[in-house]
Amino acid sequence: MNKIKGLTGLLRSELPFCAGVCVVTGQILALGRFASFYETVFGFLSVFFISASILVLNDYFDVETDKLNAPHRPIPSNMVTPLEALLLSMALMVFGITLSYLISIIALLISIILFIIGFLYNRNYKKSGLPGNLMVSFSVGMTFIYGGVSVGSPLNNIVWLFGAIAALIDLGEEIAADAMDMQGDLLINSRSLAIKYGKKVALRISSYIFIFVILLTSVPFIVGWLPAIYLIPIAIMDLAIAYPSLRLLGSVDDVNAGRKYIRWIYLGATLGLLVFILIRLLEA
Repeated sequence: MNKIKGLTGLLRSELPFCAGVCVVTGQILALGRFASFYETVFGFLSVFFISASILVLNDYFDVETDKLNAPHRPIPSNMVTPLEALLLSMALMVFGITLSYLISIIALLISIILFIIGFLYNRNYKKSGLPGNLMVSFSVGMTFIYGGVSVGSPLNNIVWLFGAIAALIDLGEEIAADAMDMQGDLLINSRSLAIKYGKKVALRISSYIFIFVILLTSVPFIVGWLPAIYLIPIAIMDLAIAYPSLRLLGSVDDVNAGRKYIRWIYLGATLGLLVFILIRLLEA
């Protein structure tokens, strides 16, 4: 039982679950309805397994750091050996890749790309600063694209739009979070933007990204992709991003406030997306 508890602890299942939900969201954005049971389950589980595999690799590569900073984690607490963690990661990867192959060749290629990015991030780029931030945000955005691919809509405009929005919001959050975590990052020799150029510059860049997201949300109305009813969720999203991003600029010396505003952006964008999906489903 202790071994099973250790292995499941490596998964951090709430994060793979969120990745799977992003895939299902991409499916709904593409179709305007829920996909078939087969498409929903295979789409969700394939990315769930790939994401879980990457998170297990994170513990595998971080074992020496975790001995100091997180001794309760399964590997440093000797609940799981590094070899067992590696084997679990490989098994999860195989499950995810197999399911994506059963969806389509494009889904298979995306799964392989996501795993490679996750592997390289954990092994080489976690402390690299902006390159690592870009790798994570790209992966977040691709979960939406994967959802469209899994239902045969790889080029759906709305899916790509929200994939880009999700990636940019995550990028802005990653940069801002690094600014809030400067002290800890200095101890692990991170090369974040905040450490290289200062917290104020990093928060300014983060805010610029959020402002660009707000501008990006006007695109579907300018080019006629969406009717006016969708201005409601987009306005919710934009307001929820605009106010805390402006407040972020003034949180240079207040870490707790900065983290609060980052969370507000995430929750506000999520609420806007949920309202958007609800309207999409009601229109079907």
